[in-house]
Amino acid sequence: MAGGVAAGLVAGAATCTATQGGLLMGLADGRHGRDRALVGWFLAGRLVSYTLAGALLGLLGSAVSLPPQARAALLVAAGLTVAGFAVRLLRRGHGACAAPEPATPPRYRAPLLGAATVLLPCGVTLSVEMLAISSGSPLAGAAAMAGFVAGTAPAFALLGYVLRRVSRTRLARLAGVVALAAGLWTAGSGVSLGGWAATAATPAAAPVAAPVAAPVAAAEPGAVPSVTVWATREGYRPAMVEARAGEPVDVVFKLLDRGCTGTVVIGGRDVSVPATVRLPPQPPGLLRYVCGMGMYAGFINFS
Repeated sequence: MAGGVAAGLVAGAATCTATQGGLLMGLADGRHGRDRALVGWFLAGRLVSYTLAGALLGLLGSAVSLPPQARAALLVAAGLTVAGFAVRLLRRGHGACAAPEPATPPRYRAPLLGAATVLLPCGVTLSVEMLAISSGSPLAGAAAMAGFVAGTAPAFALLGYVLRRVSRTRLARLAGVVALAAGLWTAGSGVSLGGWAATAATPAAAPVAAPVAAPVAAAEPGAVPSVTVWATREGYRPAMVEARAGEPVDVVFKLLDRGCTGTVVIGGRDVSVPATVRLPPQPPGLLRYVCGMGMYAGFINFS
């Protein structure tokens, strides 16, 4: 639990509010945004869903984790939902005549939106999920995820307070523009993670072998060649590496900074960095890999 709290406070607050905070836009319109309790219900729903997910991860391991393609589809759906909230906020701030406020806003909406954030993991969330998986215990997994929610709660509470204030001022239009950009960015990350907008030069990836323990030195006779990629907070460095087509290669991922790039999706599967992934012989062309949230990409040029 202490590890989850630390991850939430140190690294998760900014990334999770950027990725998931757009769902709070659904509580920032009309009377919904004026009810302080709704933000609390949002956080309560988030705590319950994350705790249950942590228990499942600890009990069943990676068998219950979402594959990259499923996460990509959820990111696109969430981005479009946030964009819809933003458009509604922009329409409310367009003129003095606003739509009538509902007398009794549905309270179930806030906990459901909070619970839905578990389907939109940020890069740091994926690291905590890996911690829950490796614990092998439902209690430890639930504690890690609950601690993470507790660590990020102050940032979400502050965001909810800001949204409540903004929804009643002339800044609503600016907030709507920012939220619209964030929603489109989230949807774009999903498209990138799914590889649905990848360049035509990218060949279909051959099956990826399981990560091996250590790279093999290419200088040794008969050894498998290797390339090294560093995972940083700003992306993968170098962004493109060269390898020979038609022969296997070890891709050595080393971790420099904790963040989204700590989980890499290559060959349609998640790999936790640091790791070495052995690729079978590839055809000439570019092989693309991305971080666990689809925000940062790298390429291997086979020639």
